[in-house]
Amino acid sequence: QVQLVESGGGLVQAGGSLRLSCAASGSSFSINAMGWYRQAPEKQRELVATITSGGSTNYADSVKGRFTISRDNAKNTVYLHMNSLKPEDTAVYYCNADVFVKATLVPGWYNYWGQGTQVTVSS
Repeated sequence: QVQLVESGGGLVQAGGSLRLSCAASGSSFSINAMGWYRQAPEKQRELVATITSGGSTNYADSVKGRFTISRDNAKNTVYLHMNSLKPEDTAVYYCNADVFVKATLVPGWYNYWGQGTQVTVSS
């Protein structure tokens, strides 16, 4: 199996910056696309940014120009650099990955979620 662990969340003032990290761990797996999603209280989970194995990126309009997604394939890690943070960015941020698992009774493509990390932006 594969585990995704997020880190880097916290409390920051409006206009500040944070960098989130998500590291995948396990054995006998490879990762295709990775992404960041967020969910505020009483709201649906929404896509923030995605990145393919080849480095192509996609961003939600609300974060375009402020957030940057990147990945280090050697470390199986995806990052989200968040600049010019706004109070409306406050949410739990979740890492997501499409993973091909090789070492299992039923090998194949699986989708995994991290446990989430809280980002709070104060005004």
